[in-house]
Amino acid sequence: MLTAFRNFAKSPWAIGLLVLLALGLLVTGGTQMDVLANLGPKHVVSAGDRSIDAAEFRADMERVRSQAQAQSGQAVSFEQLVGEGGELVQYLRQRSQQLGFMAWAWNAGVRPGKELVLRQIRQAPAFFDSVTGRFSEEQYRSVLAENNATPEMFEEQLRDEVVTRHFGAAMGAGARLPRVYGAILANQAMETRDGRWFTVTQAMAGRAPTPTEAQLTAFMNQNAARLRQPELRSGTLVLFDNPADTGGAIPEERIQERFEFRRESLSRPERRTFVTLTAPTRAAAERIAAALRAGQTPDAVGQANNLQPARYEDTPRSAVSDPAVAAAVFGLTEGQVSDPVQARVGFVVARVTGVAPGQAVTLPEVRDQVVQELRQEQARAAVFERVEAYDKARQEGKSLEAAVAEVGARTLQIPLVTREGRSREQPGFTAPPQLLDAMWSLGANAASEVVEAGGGQYFVVRVDRVVPPALPSLSEPGVREQLTAAWTAQENARLLNTRVEALAARIRRGEDLAAVAASAGASVTTATAVSRQDEARGQGVLAGLFTAGRNEVFSQQQSQDSFVIGRTDRITPPNPTLAARMAEQFRARLAPDSLSALGETAVMAAADRVGAEFDEAEARRALGLDPATAAGAPAAPAQ
Repeated sequence: MLTAFRNFAKSPWAIGLLVLLALGLLVTGGTQMDVLANLGPKHVVSAGDRSIDAAEFRADMERVRSQAQAQSGQAVSFEQLVGEGGELVQYLRQRSQQLGFMAWAWNAGVRPGKELVLRQIRQAPAFFDSVTGRFSEEQYRSVLAENNATPEMFEEQLRDEVVTRHFGAAMGAGARLPRVYGAILANQAMETRDGRWFTVTQAMAGRAPTPTEAQLTAFMNQNAARLRQPELRSGTLVLFDNPADTGGAIPEERIQERFEFRRESLSRPERRTFVTLTAPTRAAAERIAAALRAGQTPDAVGQANNLQPARYEDTPRSAVSDPAVAAAVFGLTEGQVSDPVQARVGFVVARVTGVAPGQAVTLPEVRDQVVQELRQEQARAAVFERVEAYDKARQEGKSLEAAVAEVGARTLQIPLVTREGRSREQPGFTAPPQLLDAMWSLGANAASEVVEAGGGQYFVVRVDRVVPPALPSLSEPGVREQLTAAWTAQENARLLNTRVEALAARIRRGEDLAAVAASAGASVTTATAVSRQDEARGQGVLAGLFTAGRNEVFSQQQSQDSFVIGRTDRITPPNPTLAARMAEQFRARLAPDSLSALGETAVMAAADRVGAEFDEAEARRALGLDPATAAGAPAAPAQ
């Protein structure tokens, strides 16, 4: 080791390093020795005077991952948490905007007083000594440490919450949505229009004839992407269970042995019916206990103290999550009220209203259950023996059929199925995802390794046939009929649209609307004071009247096989006096969404003002991921 140091000291690299350190001392005056660290990015998120370093960011993401694991019930890696990176960038952008807003608010003078923060802390019962009922500095720090937090972090979070709440309240009190917003909506709702129109039906446009073979083939080729059938596969499924495995006799000594082992869990435990009330302080809990002992009902006591009683019916001790509460409840007799109990949250007072003693079971009472349990174990053991024997046979070079016959397994035929497990041969066929995954990981005539399906079950699958994606054949049952119906519908729509466009063009060129309608064999409908709520006119009529300007011609689809062609003759605005009230109603409805959007804009503007930014590569490095996969530049702006 010393030799290595001496060799390094004589090298040009050592001289360069000493020069770099000397420059650092000259610039910083010796107060900041970590010169090399300053050459790279220091923070994952930075905004003015506030920042999040790699350690703090990783701690935040650990909390996010813990929540994700609790929701999914399984382990979640950082790779899975950030996905392809979009979720990570979104999280970083949100954090940088939050941090930027807080930095801007502090610089702008929005600073909560210490009393506001202390008031928030005093509302947490976990920080108070259960004996004295007073705030405990030691307990305060201990509880925060258990949650990977420090008093400084916690109090800063409380200050940020107060700033956010007060700023939002101030914005809500001062922001006013312009009246014109409500006026526009009221005008649209109360405006009426006069117009004329006629309906063009499919019969007026003509219907498509029966398609020829060439037309169906061309239609199929034009819609190949939509009509192409997916890849299909069929196979042979090997299962290693056998119904006879559960029918064997179980020795009496094994039954007795298992019963002795399971006696306690099979017995019925003592159960209690009780009610609890949780108070924020010990003094309040003592008042509740005194009221219950005086004969007041839990509902009355809860109402008097603004608390909701929690009721437990026929509950065993193992079902009470808080050990302190469980010990108190199961130490009482029927009708007794407990003293205040320091629980995980607040102080609990319990009243027991019913006691059901435990009951030990005898072997005759649970014999069938014990025998069934032993038979299931016996069946799982038999399955595992067959799996091992099958593996050995296959390693010896035997075919799948020979190995199956040798070990006593059974086979099932899988019909042609899609990747999603749908089968046209057997519409009711269902296949588990594990089986489909195994089939689509193999080539034709290839067999999988033994796959564990859970619950002590195993399977092997062989792909017997692969049908590549292809267009259907007109000779297949039902294909010609389906294509004919689709071609006919498309051709009818083309004929109808062509007829409608030709009639509308004649009116736009100056021909009389009534004359054009008569030439098509249609009658004209004239209406006045039509409103947007007049749904009986049909969606096509309303869409045409209220999108066309005065004296403009419109054509809109009225139903699946009809269009309306018409003209908007007059537009009548609403009476301002009558519309004013509705305008204010619309304005009130729009206000919450507008205020929310205004708040988001304010946060982004504040973050931009202080130059908030984040470094995705540094974030990935903090999580132990490859920083080279970061999508953006080393330091991306907050918005």
